[in-house]
Amino acid sequence: MSTLKMKEAALIYLDKSGGLQKFIDDCKYYNDLKQSYAVYRFNILINPSDVVELDTELGNHILHQPLEASQVFQSVCFIAVKTLSLMGQLQTENQINIVLKLTHLPPLPSYSLDFCEFPHDYTSQRFYMMQGIVIAMTTVTKYTQGARFLCSDEACPLSKGFQYIRVHVPGATESATIRNDFLCNLCSSSLQEDRKFRVLGDELVNKMNIGNEYKIIGIPTCVKTSQTSVCIETNSITFCNPKVPSGISDSFRCLLSLTSSSCWKFTAILANIFASQIVPPGTYNLLKLCLLMSLVQTSVRNKELEDSLDILIITSDTLLVDRLLNFSINLVPRGIRHPVSAEIFPTVSRNKYGTGAVSVQAGSALLAKGSICFIGDLASHKKDKLEQLQSVMESRSITVYISGKKFGDDIDQQMTFPVQCSFWSFVDLDSSSRRNTQKTNTLIGQMDCSLIPANLVEAFGLLINCNESSPCHPFLSNVQHTLKKAIDPEGLLYVASKQFTTEDFEKLLAFAKNLNVEFSLEAERMIHGYYLASRRIRTDSICGSKLSSSALKYLVSLSEAHARLNLRTKVIKEDALIAALLFETSLTLKYGATVFCVAPNAVFPFELYNEEYLEKRDIYLTQCQQQLLQFIATYGPGTTIFASDE
Repeated sequence: MSTLKMKEAALIYLDKSGGLQKFIDDCKYYNDLKQSYAVYRFNILINPSDVVELDTELGNHILHQPLEASQVFQSVCFIAVKTLSLMGQLQTENQINIVLKLTHLPPLPSYSLDFCEFPHDYTSQRFYMMQGIVIAMTTVTKYTQGARFLCSDEACPLSKGFQYIRVHVPGATESATIRNDFLCNLCSSSLQEDRKFRVLGDELVNKMNIGNEYKIIGIPTCVKTSQTSVCIETNSITFCNPKVPSGISDSFRCLLSLTSSSCWKFTAILANIFASQIVPPGTYNLLKLCLLMSLVQTSVRNKELEDSLDILIITSDTLLVDRLLNFSINLVPRGIRHPVSAEIFPTVSRNKYGTGAVSVQAGSALLAKGSICFIGDLASHKKDKLEQLQSVMESRSITVYISGKKFGDDIDQQMTFPVQCSFWSFVDLDSSSRRNTQKTNTLIGQMDCSLIPANLVEAFGLLINCNESSPCHPFLSNVQHTLKKAIDPEGLLYVASKQFTTEDFEKLLAFAKNLNVEFSLEAERMIHGYYLASRRIRTDSICGSKLSSSALKYLVSLSEAHARLNLRTKVIKEDALIAALLFETSLTLKYGATVFCVAPNAVFPFELYNEEYLEKRDIYLTQCQQQLLQFIATYGPGTTIFASDE
């Protein structure tokens, strides 16, 4: 009686929700095909709240015993087919494959599968809501949704009809659905598949993208854990959890208000006090500003992949720089520190789970989608990996080739993935190999990068020099900081650390990176003017232009980043100036100085001790702006530069 009552409730729900009419339409579609199948698949949309309100027992079955609930709807649908004569080719109830698609689950902890809590209840075969990032997936491989088997003994009554139907259930592999060891229940003869009735499907993998974040409702079948993350695999998709900060602190609101009279002071103070847990305030200001600008560009809002800001650092203190970059990537969601033992880009292996023959593992770059992939010391990577890195940074995509012969397929396949992250790396200035092979004929201002492939250096948008003789690395203050930290590892050594916490910076970056910015006419003309002028003076008849095609993209990205870091929605000429100075400093390190001679410390010409030094910096940057305009007017033919009053 209980089952009968649930069937009545299921029919009423289907009628009220429009599900019955959709089922009738689907039956008409199958009927028009004039072809018989082993099973006929029907998706039924279920709103659990509406079902529970109609019949609590049926609602409970759907939420906690979905496989049994599917059988209830299967019976109702079969009766509807026979009563309304919807499908003449349908013979048995088992030929109806009902898939319940839930609109949502109750907002209670027991219905959410938290990958960070143990134990995992993945054996109950019920629905859970899961949220995460796809870290691996199979190729689009059709699997068997249903198959018809017949008794091999022609004299047996079960050698005809649809008495033996195999239907795919959640978590089942292909070998579990299709086997050759089935026996007839009546005569014990072997069963053989009637292949012309096999039904194939590929409804999940081709609708999801590796590296993307999803919320799904499904029945989990396998949970895998590691030292760094907890993952779940269901229907050949593997997920891991992200983190999402939001909001702005009052301390930064106050600072923004106090520095509103200047277009440069706010970001200067941010760089000065940033990461005071790792380095003393006032040190590594140029590097910290560039890191903050790269961090606010971590977003997937721009589908043209123009937002990335790749950074390569030349340093003699790799340990400190490594700590600083590690600290920075943890301030944004999906920041990845690439382990040397892992792969940066996607790799192919034989799939251990699900139905696909091939599994594509995302690699660090795809997992860092819309964020930062810190790949450590370039010297730790082999030549072929560096060549691959260069290719990816230039094209912002990666293609994976899948050998059909190797993985048991008839044809070769290839899959192309967009790479939507910024890359950070560093090179050890004092490595023994560098000391033994340094060039002696470098130009004024040029760094010796002979151990790094020239095209790879060019692929990084910014090249930054951080060594003990540079203004961004005062040696004594770092020694004092290290000693104090050794005595009190958890202590806050500076006032800035107490006023502007790590959480404050997380909230600031989360807000800034989601700002939609647009260029003012002045800023746009200044960026294009500088690009044309710089391209002209760095072009010779033998090698052509030293500015790559991506140079303009980096200038635009730098300008946008400085505007976002200032919490502005419009890029102004002051942002364009910072972009030009940073980019020219990088070009000087790569190729040497030119007529637009920019000092290595142009962005931070003074130690930022107080308001007086901030004012001096503003005056200096204003002078630099006039020099930039003069440079554009002289070497950028066809570029119109307007003064403010014009």
